[in-house]
Amino acid sequence: MDQQATYLDRSDTHVLVIDDDDRIRDLLARYLGREGYRVSTARSAAEARAKMAGIEYDLLIVDVMMPGEDGVSLVADLRTLMDIPVILLTALGDPAHRIRGLKAGADDYLAKPFEPEELLLRMDAIFRRTGRKTVGDRVLFGDFVFDLRTSVLTKDGDVVRLTTSETDLLDLLARQGGGTVSRYVLSENVNGDSERAVDVQMTRLRRKLEDNPSEPCHLLTVRGKGYRLVAEPESPPIPATGT
Repeated sequence: MDQQATYLDRSDTHVLVIDDDDRIRDLLARYLGREGYRVSTARSAAEARAKMAGIEYDLLIVDVMMPGEDGVSLVADLRTLMDIPVILLTALGDPAHRIRGLKAGADDYLAKPFEPEELLLRMDAIFRRTGRKTVGDRVLFGDFVFDLRTSVLTKDGDVVRLTTSETDLLDLLARQGGGTVSRYVLSENVNGDSERAVDVQMTRLRRKLEDNPSEPCHLLTVRGKGYRLVAEPESPPIPATGT
């Protein structure tokens, strides 16, 4: 029961919706967001690849018919690089198209039009069946603890006040388990108008987190790529000993 609850905890699950239809993309982003998922969007396979180069997602929702590289080709190529759950969307109801998508590596297939609730149930079923990587409820670095459930940062037990943008930036980095997040992805997801705006926000965040912001030890720059948070694993509780 506890394991299932972990798989269905949507608050730390990041979904990427890839669809060239603005209406469907926006509808799914709003609906899944209301249901507790963290949602990003891309309008093409090329844009999706750029985002996935800088951040790790938990599930992809991919439209089959897109200009340029289609959804099936994208999924087939991704399957050679990573193991990530994929749900394909298509207006083509022919069984041959569904078979082609499943052979390419999709976990599920949903024909348009569909009810958003059905998509939600299929997503939950995939997570129950496969599980997924989590980083725990808290991320520790130095004297700081960032709670991923509440998005609250504390230092030695005292709350550190952050702006909304600073909180979003730290949250995105904290969920990557030490992985690098590109400046492009950060600018798309952290209320920044540009990559330069992300750099400014990072400078401000470092002033609050680093003893020496000019030589950071927690929020590191990865030259030519982006930023990453150097954290440490939370120590597990000491088990009780019996007699």
